[in-house]
This record gives sequence, structure tokens and C-alpha cells, in this order.
Amino acid sequence: MFRKLIKDRNLREAIASASMIGLNLVSATFIGLAIGYWLDRWLGTSPWLLLVFLVLGIVAGFKNVYLEVKKIQDADRETPKDDDDA
Repeated sequence: MFRKLIKDRNLREAIASASMIGLNLVSATFIGLAIGYWLDRWLGTSPWLLLVFLVLGIVAGFKNVYLEVKKIQDADRETPKDDDDA
């Protein structure tokens, strides 16, 4: 479906990479929050495990974002540049 809407492959890949960055950050934070909440309810340690796992989720999300951006930058360096300025 998107192949018909966006014909430029590089643009499609850039949009997909950008959406993955946001999804990585949000999902890791939410998973950390959910694990902390569940452990707090189970062990009765409210709110300490929720805060610990929330921070761990945020750190994991930023680590995923960093790795994704690094992968994009490495791929960008490998693609040949068009020098049409002359």
C-alpha cells in the first residue's frame, strides 16, 4: 500500500526509521513502567520498583534510540553522494 503512495525508496526507509525511533522509546518506557507496577503490586513495595523499572525502561529506550540513529548514520555514510553542485 505505501509503495504506491511513496514511490521514493529512500524516503520510505527514512520514514520507517523515524517511526522506529519513536516506537522504541515509547515501548521500552511503557514496558519498564508495566513491570515495575506489576512487581510493586505483587511484592507490596509501592512505588519503589515502579520508579526503578521506569528509569530502566527510559534508559533502555534511549539506548535503543542511540543504536538506531548510529545505524542510520553508518548507512548514510556508506551511500554514495551525488555532487551535482558543479
